[in-house]
Amino acid sequence: MNKVKAVFLDRDGVLNKDNPNYTFRVADFEILPGVIDGLKALQSAGYKLIVVTNQSGIAQGIYTHDDVHACHQYMQQTSGNLISHFYYSPYHPSVTASLARKPGTLMFEKAQAKFDIDFSKSWMVGDRGRDIIPARKLGIKTIQIGDEIEPENKADFTCQSLKEAASLIIQMLF
Repeated sequence: MNKVKAVFLDRDGVLNKDNPNYTFRVADFEILPGVIDGLKALQSAGYKLIVVTNQSGIAQGIYTHDDVHACHQYMQQTSGNLISHFYYSPYHPSVTASLARKPGTLMFEKAQAKFDIDFSKSWMVGDRGRDIIPARKLGIKTIQIGDEIEPENKADFTCQSLKEAASLIIQMLF
């Protein structure tokens, strides 16, 4: 049986506008331009779309699991349910350690077990080095969105938007 190919997506800074004070209210969850088009293109190309996001504000008592679920439900409603699954890590190193928190690999491994994903045919799109590190450990190709490149955690490719990243991923199929 053929294994599944996936695009793993960081949330804040890739799908929605990043906020240094956390994005946890639907009213503040601003989907970035071109994201829906990029997701549709990737899904049409046969990719499972998996969100892997650190949500440490939960461990810090800033917001709740329900707040995160509401934002993810809004994303699904707005995009026409394009995301196959949302994985999030509620942990913060100041409160509790976890392998689920990126740069740990547990969220990726859970997705692999659930969907039978072939990491060698998959991609990670993130905006920080901590998104790139676990993908690289697992043999997943990487794209970083934006200009905040950490030389020691440089992605395979850089793009300015998810829509641009989607075009690159689809181009690489041929």
